[in-house]
Amino acid sequence: MEAAAEPAALSCFSYNQDCTSLAIGTTSGYRLFSLSSVEQLDQVHESNEIPDVYIVERLFSSSLVVVVSHAKPQQMNVYHFKKGTEICNYSYSSNILSIRLNRQRLVVCLEESIYIHNIKDMKLLKTILDMPPNTTGLCALSINHANSYLAYPGSATSGEIALYDGNTLKMACTIPAHDGPLAALAFSSTGSKLASASEKGTVIRVFSIPGGQKLYEFRRGMKRYVNISSLVFSMDSQFLCASSNTETVHIFKLEHLTDSRPEEPPTWSGYMGKMFQAATNYLPAQVSGMMNQDRAFATVRLNISGQRNICALSTIQKLPRLLVTTSDGHLYIYNLDPQDGGECVLIKKHSLLGSGKMEENKENDLRPPLPQSYAATVARQSTVPSTSTMPGYSEDGGALRGEVIPEHEFATGPVCLDDENEFPPIILCRGGQPGKAKRS
Repeated sequence: MEAAAEPAALSCFSYNQDCTSLAIGTTSGYRLFSLSSVEQLDQVHESNEIPDVYIVERLFSSSLVVVVSHAKPQQMNVYHFKKGTEICNYSYSSNILSIRLNRQRLVVCLEESIYIHNIKDMKLLKTILDMPPNTTGLCALSINHANSYLAYPGSATSGEIALYDGNTLKMACTIPAHDGPLAALAFSSTGSKLASASEKGTVIRVFSIPGGQKLYEFRRGMKRYVNISSLVFSMDSQFLCASSNTETVHIFKLEHLTDSRPEEPPTWSGYMGKMFQAATNYLPAQVSGMMNQDRAFATVRLNISGQRNICALSTIQKLPRLLVTTSDGHLYIYNLDPQDGGECVLIKKHSLLGSGKMEENKENDLRPPLPQSYAATVARQSTVPSTSTMPGYSEDGGALRGEVIPEHEFATGPVCLDDENEFPPIILCRGGQPGKAKRS
């Protein structure tokens, strides 16, 4: 089979926060790719220093990358890959299941706890302990650091969403999203919308944030239950993409036709339409809900089924594209018609496990300009040794029962981020003493 012929299988794969970069983990290490071109896949970085990588997350287009390996599943390693230095590492009381990043916070999710770090200096700000078992490490963090909302399952048996404010470090609200347990969560780029799906995978709902009101309801299908593996908004929040363990990818368009449609003329068809809409108010909730659910605006039928995959909606070379990365080591790029939708057209297939072409300098040159861009090239050089252990974590759970850790329990260093010149402009702080906490 095709997957067996590859030199290695993908143990993990993830897009960065604005879908301009792809990170993959393998048995030999990890690789980073720039997604600035359709025809050419540019490999930005490759590392074979840590084998058996199962989590790799890059912060936007910066040089900060977070890696977790099966060799040390309880340890998070934060690297400055362009300098080839380790910024810090943290160890936790159980295996790390997922990591989420934005420009303000770094979130580490374990099965029964969540740790929130300040990404500027990697200090541990909060430990959330009062949460149900989260065996898959399901959580979502808003990429908009102005709000830094964090969403995670509030129940192990129902589809309740716990919404936490990562800036104020307080619980915002709970949202009763589904009857069954949650399977997927995703914020829009501004953090004003949150999409969710349950383990059944038939209905996808979108809620306002932080209020939690239901805005949209989409039906992925009715014939069979599926496992939603990927749920993602486009950067302009006009589209929502969902993929699963089946061969079909669904793209929904977020629009309320009834809100923008002008008053209909007094015709027979208009009259019947209003009567039909009014009749749904008298039908059982399940029936009226199905009548009001919107179908997919666009679809993709993959030539594979049963493989893990993740999707992204991105603008590449000024056109909207659908990206699908599969566990057998391939990246598929499709054209998306933003006006008419329909079946998306495959225009390119890339192999992620071949001999990658290093294009360190082209990453910023080829990418179209963004409203807020962060430099990925770092000019300063560090003379401090590359390995250091970040203090501030204790094996008893960090902050007792979720309380904020007092300032005197944090170390002065060893890492500082100064975003006036670059982001993240990682320099090791002078005067910091690794391994010793600052005392008041």
